[in-house]
Amino acid sequence: MFTGIVEEVGVLLAREEQQDSARLRIRARTALEGVALGDSIAVNGVCLTVTSADGEEWTTDVMAETLRRSSIGALGPGDPVNLERAVTPQTRLGGHLVQGHVDGVGTVLTRTPGDQWEVVRIALPPELARYVVEKGSITLDGVSLTVSAVSDIGTGGEGAGTADAEPWFEVSLIPTTLRETTLGAVPPGSPVNLEVDVIAKYVERLLEARR
Repeated sequence: MFTGIVEEVGVLLAREEQQDSARLRIRARTALEGVALGDSIAVNGVCLTVTSADGEEWTTDVMAETLRRSSIGALGPGDPVNLERAVTPQTRLGGHLVQGHVDGVGTVLTRTPGDQWEVVRIALPPELARYVVEKGSITLDGVSLTVSAVSDIGTGGEGAGTADAEPWFEVSLIPTTLRETTLGAVPPGSPVNLEVDVIAKYVERLLEARR
C-alpha cells in the first residue's frame, strides 16, 4: 500500500527483455533507504518487488501483463520515474490509499500554465470515467492528486458535441509537484498510469451485489 506521495525521482538505467517479462535496473537513493529484498516500491504508480539492491541501484522483474496494461512497457534507459516505498504503520497518510495497481493508461491532452501552478487535462478510458469525481482523489503516475474538473460521463464534456467523445479530467499541479515529480515535464500526447480511488470500486461492487 502507498499514499501517492513521491519520495524521489529515479532513473531507469537498463531494461533487459525476457521471454514474457522485463527486468528493470533503476537508480535511487531515498527510495532504497531501509529497503530489503522482497519489499515493494511503486514505480510510476506500479507496485513492483525489489529483487536485488546494491548501493544506489536496484532491480525488479515486470511481468507481461504489467508491461501491457501500464506505461511501464514504454519506458527506456534514461527515463525518469516516480518512486515511493510502501507505507508503514508509522507513515503519515499525506495523499490517499493507493494500491499500486494500475486501472488504465490515460493521455495528457493539454497543459495550461497558471500563476504558480499548471492545470493538466487528461483523457481516460471510458470505463474508468464513472470512478472519477470532482474533488475526489486519483493517482497519476504514482502521484496522489485532487480532481479539479471532470467531463460529463458519456459526452466528453463541454464542447464535445458527440456522445462518443473521450472523457477527461483535470488536475492542478502545484510548484512542488511540478518540481519534485516527473509530471512537471510530461508533454501533451504522453501516456500516464491511472489508478482510481479503490473505495469507489468497492462501493460499486457492493451495490451490485445488493441489487
